[in-house]
Amino acid sequence: MSEAATLTAETVAQFLQDNPAFFDEHADIFSSLKVPHPHARNTLSLGERQILTLRTRNKELEWKLSELLHNANSNEAISDHVTLWCTHMLAEQDPQRLPQRVVDGLRQEFDMLEVALRLWNLPALKDERFQGTDDMLQAFVAGLQKPYCGQEGYLPAHGWFDSKPGSVAMVPLTHEGRTIGVLVFAAEGTEHFKPDMGTTFLEILGKLASACLSRLNYTA
Repeated sequence: MSEAATLTAETVAQFLQDNPAFFDEHADIFSSLKVPHPHARNTLSLGERQILTLRTRNKELEWKLSELLHNANSNEAISDHVTLWCTHMLAEQDPQRLPQRVVDGLRQEFDMLEVALRLWNLPALKDERFQGTDDMLQAFVAGLQKPYCGQEGYLPAHGWFDSKPGSVAMVPLTHEGRTIGVLVFAAEGTEHFKPDMGTTFLEILGKLASACLSRLNYTA
């Protein structure tokens, strides 16, 4: 009686693990055991419960595979867009047209976003539309260690767009260790650019744009 009184679920589980042939020797017990259904009030046999568990795991694996395929297709599409954008920039022979080429190319390849560009510390830049003469803007961008993503950023930059954006990404542009401008993406949705999102892709765009626009660092 004392042994039965101290019997625990852990003891039973350990016994079954230590004796895998138990249900072979007592097949009648295996077939008669019932366990609660995980999603209903009825009970299932152990075999039925195992089948249900396997089906659930298969569904989870299918969802994960579908998500991986979706991400792979999305990454391939993004790569194609960036390649086309770079091709247009490399084909531009007039450095003065590069700022507009950068903006137009990004707008075309990522048509769900608005794009703005401001530049400074580039002696050859002549187009006043892209000149960022605001000291506070320059200080804000110089302080960024990585692209800013969120609903605020440098608030005056929100006025560069036709309508107030729900969220923005501000990508610092640098050349030879100094800041030369900022590339700003604006989205209608407040959750499109979030503070906790990854910025690797934005950083790549920033490096490519910086390398292209550095041609304006040299006067003819």
